[in-house]
Amino acid sequence: MEKEITIYDIAKDLGVSPATVSRALNNHPAVNEKTKKKIYNAAMEMGYQSNVFASNLRSKRTNNIGVIVPRLNSSFQSSVLAGMEKVANEAGFNLIISQSLESKDKEIANTHSMFNSRVDGLLVSLASNTESLEHFAPFIKKKIPVIFYDRVGNFEEMFGVTIDNMKAAHQATSHLIEQGCQRIVHVLGNIKVNVYHERLKGYKYALLDHSIPFDENLIIYSDLNEEAGYDIVQKIKSIEPRIDGLFVSNDACAASCLKQLKLEGYRIPEDIAVVGFNNDVISRLVEPNITTINYPGYEMGELAMRNLINHLDVNTENLLKNTNRITLRSELIIRESSKRK
Repeated sequence: MEKEITIYDIAKDLGVSPATVSRALNNHPAVNEKTKKKIYNAAMEMGYQSNVFASNLRSKRTNNIGVIVPRLNSSFQSSVLAGMEKVANEAGFNLIISQSLESKDKEIANTHSMFNSRVDGLLVSLASNTESLEHFAPFIKKKIPVIFYDRVGNFEEMFGVTIDNMKAAHQATSHLIEQGCQRIVHVLGNIKVNVYHERLKGYKYALLDHSIPFDENLIIYSDLNEEAGYDIVQKIKSIEPRIDGLFVSNDACAASCLKQLKLEGYRIPEDIAVVGFNNDVISRLVEPNITTINYPGYEMGELAMRNLINHLDVNTENLLKNTNRITLRSELIIRESSKRK
């Protein structure tokens, strides 16, 4: 193996002190620009690599922040990550991103990997079957900040950034009722996940507020992916009396349902009015455009990252012991898929 090039090799080659080389490579103002340039060029030619690991040990910082997401193939998560990266880069941090694939066990493994990689902080959107926060205890013990976003779990002890999912679902369902819908199907994911549990509550409260009885047969549980539309529509066709409204918990699945409904001969919104969730790009590309809830993913990413960086210099020993949730504003965007009046 070739010998590792050190600052001492550069110093010997250029006839300067190792201290001068170190200062130049760290852009210290005490070294003039001409000398800096000469040292930079020599370092590049000789193949010098900065020992970041040793530097991190001295500073007790890696400048890396871990992010665990349920799935990367999500428009919403991509938007959140873009917001996180913007704030992180501006503050001099790098992101280490992993996905749990909706598995508690994979999430636990990712958490251990992040801990062993000595990340300075951790941002997490929980897997659908995560039932406790025990695997985050080592971070809290080491006073490493952990902030949850979107899927913050049904836990009293957490620091989280989310929206008012119950209110958003109430708005979406009420809108369909105001358009004349009385038989509204709600498609959602695993209700162990806080976002779907809260949206179901919002749906039920909207029915109650408009004196419409809740019918368990109008609830369809789904993976909410792009391929789910066919199966959902087959279930819808079997429901009697016929439905006239559809509220789906993400836009990709709503678009899949809309496409399949049209193939089956349904008119949108005349026969079935459709509302999605998240305001993904696809909601504006299908015909008719889909009414949806604008979920500010980019802003959520910015806010979560900014709060985590602020926590880096704060005593986080009791971070999970204090209920502290930030709720972002969402809004209903009405488009042609639900406009009957």
